[in-house]
Amino acid sequence: MNDHRKLGRELDLFDTDPLIGAGLPYWLPDGAVVRHTLEEYIRTAERRAGYRHVYSPVLGKRELYEISGHWSHYSDDMFPPMDLGGEQVVLRPSLCPHHAVIYRSRSHSYRELPLRMAELGGMYRSELSGVLGGLTRVRAIQLNDAHIFCTLDQVAEEAQAALELIRRAYRALGVRPARFRLSLPGPGGKYVAAPEMWQRSTALLTEVLDHSGLPYEAAEGEAAFYGPKIDVQVTDSAGRESTLSTVQVDFHQPARFDLRYIGPDGAKHRPVMIHRSIIGSVERAVAQLIEEHGGAFPAWLAPTQLAILPVSEAELPNAEALARRCTGLGLRTEIAGPERGSLGARIRDARLVPYQAVIGAREAADDHVALRLRDGRRHDPQSAADVLARIVALVDAHSTGLWDQGEVPGPGAGPESLSGDL
Repeated sequence: MNDHRKLGRELDLFDTDPLIGAGLPYWLPDGAVVRHTLEEYIRTAERRAGYRHVYSPVLGKRELYEISGHWSHYSDDMFPPMDLGGEQVVLRPSLCPHHAVIYRSRSHSYRELPLRMAELGGMYRSELSGVLGGLTRVRAIQLNDAHIFCTLDQVAEEAQAALELIRRAYRALGVRPARFRLSLPGPGGKYVAAPEMWQRSTALLTEVLDHSGLPYEAAEGEAAFYGPKIDVQVTDSAGRESTLSTVQVDFHQPARFDLRYIGPDGAKHRPVMIHRSIIGSVERAVAQLIEEHGGAFPAWLAPTQLAILPVSEAELPNAEALARRCTGLGLRTEIAGPERGSLGARIRDARLVPYQAVIGAREAADDHVALRLRDGRRHDPQSAADVLARIVALVDAHSTGLWDQGEVPGPGAGPESLSGDL
């Protein structure tokens, strides 16, 4: 079992301290590399998909959450308000109210829609101590969030495109979903009382799922308080299930915040708001990656991508020169010199590093390296330039494979169908 809490500490990725507080992990340098690389991948994918990024504060007035409905439906999961200059401010439990206000701050024409607004932003939830654990349940969350403001006719296409973004991300991360869930409201008073709204939004998401060909299960009592959602479920090493990615349709908050756009008829119309998260919280995504790969991350995500192993001190200058070339190419490299022990011991120590470049006297003379792959494969000595070019191509392609030609998508490769295993 790859328990991310145990592996995360053994691999110096993250840790916790009672002085900082429960549910508030801190990231060590290698973990910060994984997190930063993941965040940049998501931002780039979103930019290419037509999203524009914003920043919004982690605090908001209590009134903001009263308007959004969080205060009446979600306050048990929020931190208590803080008195500030005669006003009450709250650590936000979600980003959507801020994005609704940002949308409302400017007038919009139907020609601007769909308007896709994204943010990797902090939010806070008052989780009980008994449910906190590692990175999967924390109190300070960095959320990969986005909100699409669109017309009713655009909802299905935008939700389908969001599922496609999720599919591509899972492929690059090497993560397999356990199942897809259509999360519906259940009995009780925690949901907005608007039967027609629920019916319309549920019908839209059902249409998206049916069109995608994905097998899914409906589950009552799992919806957000303001609308149904498509949840992509994953399981951890102990078989526990959690939600990683979501797509939601929301008619509630556009009405609460009186959001409008000017239609082709010159009149004001209400947009629909799609909530969408490719990887959910960065914390939970990294926890899933640790457990899925046992710390042997895909090369593009690995804290160290290439370990350089000079056989003796004589080859150390060649190793240093190779490391400088790697840095210039954007590769994360570490030199494991003879001072760290025998070559065999150094190879074992670097077992989670995707690539190991061994440099002996013959390789140093020819500007070659003897490449070893993390999966045990070895290559005959070959040009260092060719090796680096190949590794860079694999990293840039966000491949989960290590070397084979078929593991890198060609320049004309198109997206696969969403059906099957995402």
